[in-house]
Amino acid sequence: MRPLAALALLACGCGSSGGDGGGSSDLAVVPDFAGATATWQPRAAMPAARQETAVAALDGKVYVLGGFDGTQTIVATVEAWDPATDRWSTMPPLPAPLHHANVATVAGKLYVVGAIKGASFTAIGDSWSFDPAANAWSPRAPMPAGSERGAAMIGVVDHKIYVAGGYRGGAVADFSVYDADADSWSALPALPSVRDHGVGALVGGRFYAIGGRDSTPAAHVARVDAFDLVAGSWSAKTPLPTSRGGAAAGVLDGQIIVAGGEGNAGSPRGVFAAVERYDPAADQWSALPPMRTPRHGTGGAVVGRLFVVPGGADVQLYGAVDVVETITF
Repeated sequence: MRPLAALALLACGCGSSGGDGGGSSDLAVVPDFAGATATWQPRAAMPAARQETAVAALDGKVYVLGGFDGTQTIVATVEAWDPATDRWSTMPPLPAPLHHANVATVAGKLYVVGAIKGASFTAIGDSWSFDPAANAWSPRAPMPAGSERGAAMIGVVDHKIYVAGGYRGGAVADFSVYDADADSWSALPALPSVRDHGVGALVGGRFYAIGGRDSTPAAHVARVDAFDLVAGSWSAKTPLPTSRGGAAAGVLDGQIIVAGGEGNAGSPRGVFAAVERYDPAADQWSALPPMRTPRHGTGGAVVGRLFVVPGGADVQLYGAVDVVETITF
């Protein structure tokens, strides 16, 4: 693995308990979707600390895939958390050690569609699906040559996985879609600007590309762009109140939750605790209670009324933790 100094421009970062949430003091904390104030709660810790993971919900469980462990070793580890029992279980590992993988759930299966491998941060287009019934991974059509990337923004609708931006030797503006039924890829109009480490969501026939950065933690952006799947074009939306990269996100009741991230110049740890919610119909942002433990380098998942943020790092760049926190709406 390259020394930390060499990796500093490429790794995401998060935060630590009691750290500065940053950036959202001008927003009022609003009630949750059901009308009661939501709060964050600690859950059973991950079996081992990991960051730069991929996170997805499948069959009522939260899967955490790959990443760097606490020794900065890249792993193929896949673990699943069951909110009903608050317990972790070990699943079949990824076909290879990976980090910053692009992961989505389609029709009861997990899909990895591109990732980053090695300490050299080499983008790969390899794709696989995980079938829980068979408890095994299978190869799928790779990203077309020249479009390989990890650390991208992801959205899913109609068995199609939309992949926007990402990292391939630097931030890119590529936008493409993988059809899980046809096992094929198609190119789409590029993002208005290059970025990686953003978060994506697909709501109401529009793909939302939120936040992210241009290759380095400090070069994060607040911009939000929406791609209309019918019109086939991008348009600018209200910016993210807390500009950041490396955040976690999820969709609940047609609204997008964005939590944590890195690039916080107002904190010595460089990470955010801020949690904000976007209403696509109103094109408005509001603040939610900040995470107990500021973090980056992880993802979010929604299971029922639960938004889950597992692991990540509590300091910019490297500082993997095993912390798991949830907020119930």
